[in-house]
Amino acid sequence: MRCEVCGRKIHGAPIRALIEGAKLTVCIECSKHGRIIREEEAAQRNPKKTSAPMPFIQRKKPPQAKVDITREIVEGYDSKIRQAREKLGLSHEELGKKINEKASVLSKLETGKMTPNNQLVTKLEHVLKIKLLVPIKEEKVSMGFPKSPNRGTTLGDLIQLNKKGEEENTERKQS
Repeated sequence: MRCEVCGRKIHGAPIRALIEGAKLTVCIECSKHGRIIREEEAAQRNPKKTSAPMPFIQRKKPPQAKVDITREIVEGYDSKIRQAREKLGLSHEELGKKINEKASVLSKLETGKMTPNNQLVTKLEHVLKIKLLVPIKEEKVSMGFPKSPNRGTTLGDLIQLNKKGEEENTERKQS
């Protein structure tokens, strides 16, 4: 067994000592740094004192804002926000106090330097009484690959060979 203070091997019986408020198993030399505790003394002070385990408290995570992926912000949102704010006669500071945002954030939105997140868009829509989110428009994406009339697209339709690259490989000089 080793001393919990100095780390040396304890020869003989280990000593329980109270050193700076901690009960430690120490050697004879280190027991001088604290007060020696006798087993009977410890038993008399705390007769069969059992401590109940601390209950585990599970904290609930705050609900995260769900991202709405079916709607996107309108083009020209910056001028729309500015016009609505001016129509209500509000300054950046006044609008910021109403929606609990900084005036600098609002000025960045109005200059187009910053895009608002869904939570901020919701606040602005409510206070300014405007619509900033619209449904996402489905765009038809053409792959630009020719299809054979009898069958679907094949791997051969997708691969485009670089003929110049093939010629360069054959012209390389062996060293």
